[in-house]
Amino acid sequence: MFNSYMELAFEEAQSAADRGEVPVGAVLVKDNQVLARDGNRTLELRDPTAHAEMLIIRAGAQTLASERLTGCDLYVTLEPCPMCAAAISFARIRRLYYGAQDIKAGGAESGVSFFSHPSCHHAPEVYGGLGALRAAALLKEFFEQRR
Repeated sequence: MFNSYMELAFEEAQSAADRGEVPVGAVLVKDNQVLARDGNRTLELRDPTAHAEMLIIRAGAQTLASERLTGCDLYVTLEPCPMCAAAISFARIRRLYYGAQDIKAGGAESGVSFFSHPSCHHAPEVYGGLGALRAAALLKEFFEQRR
C-alpha cells in the first residue's frame, strides 16, 4: 500500500512544481485513510514554514482534533529538513517514509539527524529511499529550469 501513498506524494510534488514551488509533496495516512496531502507552498503563502510536511501535519491535527498524530504515517518525496523533522517528532508520527535523501539540508538521517539527537523526545520509524531516483530527478529538473 505504501507505493500508492508515495505515488500521491509524487502527484503533490508535481503540483508544487507546476505552481513554481520546490517540488516536494507529502501525504499523511492513518488506518489506510489519507488524512491530508499537499505540496510545498512557501512562495504562494509567503510563509517559510509552509513545507509540504508542515502543511499536512497542521491539516492532520485539525482533522483529528489533536496535536498528537499517534498512529499516523507520513510519506514525503524528500527527506525532511530539521524544522520538519522536529514537527514530526512533536506530532508523534509513527512512521516516516521518504524518497530522496537531502545531504545538504536533511534532518532525518542526513545533516543534523534530529531523530538520533538526545533532545529528541520521539523518533518515528524511518524508511528512506522510496522512489529516490524519481524524486531526485524531479528536483534536479526543477532547479535546472531555474538556472
